[in-house]
Amino acid sequence: MLAPDRLSSTFQALADPTRRAILSRLSQGEASVTELAEPFSMSMPAISKHLKVLEKANLISRGKEAQWRPCKLEAAPLEAASDWVEQYRAMWEARFDRLDAFLQEVQAKGKKATKPRTANGRKKS
Repeated sequence: MLAPDRLSSTFQALADPTRRAILSRLSQGEASVTELAEPFSMSMPAISKHLKVLEKANLISRGKEAQWRPCKLEAAPLEAASDWVEQYRAMWEARFDRLDAFLQEVQAKGKKATKPRTANGRKKS
């Protein structure tokens, strides 16, 4: 079985709302595991599992300062994911622009094809 690539690991980690919330909190600065666990109604082992997934995807790093093990956001994998998504955003924008131009063309042709009506609603000859 092939090892997952970094991008797949990043998206797998981001797939869970709890992990996204943890990353959101870490975007404000370093935090301890206890601080990260506060807003969630889950056990510390469950939070630790989420942190391990984030750490394995290189989205966070854990330091060691005496008894405190701060978690820190690592932005590089998020930037790579953003770059990948950006490629597709640009492609879809171009497609939507072409669709918009086509619809405007169809709409303009439709206006030309319809004959003006009189005040009583009949078509002018």
